[in-house]
Amino acid sequence: MDRDYTFTNYDPGEFYDELFDADGNARSDVGPLVEQIDALAPGELAERQQSIERALLRMGITFAVYGDEEGTDKIFPFDIVPRIVSGQEWLRVEAGLGQRIRALNHFIGDVYGAQNIVRDGVLPGEILSEAKSFREVCRGLEPPRGIWCHVTGTDLVRDADGTLYVLEDNLRCPSGVSYVLQNRLLMKRSFPEIFQASQVRPVIDYPHRLYRTLQYLAPDHIDDATIVVLTPGIYNSAYYEHSFLAQQMGVELVEGRDLVVKDGFVFMQTTDGLQRVDVIYRRIDDDFIDPEAFREDSMLGVPGLMNVYRQGRVALANAPGTGIADDKVIYAFVPDMIRYYLGEDPILPNVPTYVCAREDDRRYVLDHLGELVVKPANEAGGYGMLIGPHSSEGERAEFADRIRANPRNYIAQPTLSLSRVPTLVGGHFEGRHVDLRPYILFGEDTWVLPGGLTRVALRKGSLVVNSSQGGGSKDTWVLALSPGEAAAADDHLSERTEA
Repeated sequence: MDRDYTFTNYDPGEFYDELFDADGNARSDVGPLVEQIDALAPGELAERQQSIERALLRMGITFAVYGDEEGTDKIFPFDIVPRIVSGQEWLRVEAGLGQRIRALNHFIGDVYGAQNIVRDGVLPGEILSEAKSFREVCRGLEPPRGIWCHVTGTDLVRDADGTLYVLEDNLRCPSGVSYVLQNRLLMKRSFPEIFQASQVRPVIDYPHRLYRTLQYLAPDHIDDATIVVLTPGIYNSAYYEHSFLAQQMGVELVEGRDLVVKDGFVFMQTTDGLQRVDVIYRRIDDDFIDPEAFREDSMLGVPGLMNVYRQGRVALANAPGTGIADDKVIYAFVPDMIRYYLGEDPILPNVPTYVCAREDDRRYVLDHLGELVVKPANEAGGYGMLIGPHSSEGERAEFADRIRANPRNYIAQPTLSLSRVPTLVGGHFEGRHVDLRPYILFGEDTWVLPGGLTRVALRKGSLVVNSSQGGGSKDTWVLALSPGEAAAADDHLSERTEA
């Protein structure tokens, strides 16, 4: 087969394309990328793609798919054509995400406190009282510095008219940032000349900024806080990321069995004896972090941890209870939260959402199942959804029964025409649908990683970008507004990743 790895005959199709307009012309700011890819010698782009894939395999950049009988780990698929975001558009994204995380932080503190948002009729009481992710044990908690959500991954999608929407929030244990950092390292090595020409903002600063965010949570009297990353262990789907971030921050990676509560504090067991721990970046869900407070059968957590946390003697990031904001029904009320807590209009809109707990919304959803995407409140990874236009009559009937039986558990949204990015497929470029997960750190200040994880649905026509269902990733280039913002230091990451 002849391989046409140029954009000469690329068809952006009927969807919004992140690199080309509807007439096939390169969008502003992407010219250097398009020109240099088109100028590569025959076969050179394929060689660079294969080189990156070999590096991913060598570096062990993997994820696990639960229930996969063929093996534990898979290499995370990567496509060499990046997604490009203009510096001007990114200013709006940064402002919108910062606004959203501030409102969500107010909300979490409120619902575990006075619940004013319910009292004032902004959020229906039954929506909160029936939320599966609400943790009663967190009532009255006062997290360090008043911050609940220190690390957030918020998923964005672009519709056919170019509008960016917030698709969902991920405040419990958002994953994927390690792929962002490694993708960038490999892309800079493969295309140094394009990076220089395109003026791409760096992402290398993330581990340092994460460390500073965690350090900010330590009690005031501690000058040199001991920080650890708490992982469920090697069989967790994101274990690679846990170990990678611990390595990059220069802190210990621990499991629950490595920590012990003694004399009202948390200690780490080391070869030199017990060492007090001040801040825990926990990558374990609420239900498993402390068998005395949550699931008593958990073997992953630390008995007594919540008592130490409640007394302010250890900090947890993210704070327990933040999963309430991941509820997809709660998501529908975030624009109202922004107005209620901040007195501002939302900068980034939600996807229009029907809440099936509302009778009028439920009636509309049941009458239009073939046109909508129906999602359960607490599932993740693209599971448990009905994509109406691609569903059978039997599937729609089954979902109608589920909605009638438990309306609080479902929302519905229009089927968006997700934007696409050119992707290497079978010897040429084809458009594949993408979303974007930027990462927000909330500590002494709010910082948004310039870019994030662009996930790509590698299966033709698929709208599901999750890695567990055949998705992959792309590097995300946010273009600098001035030369001083450009990515000069991204290669720093290599000092540790190949050790």
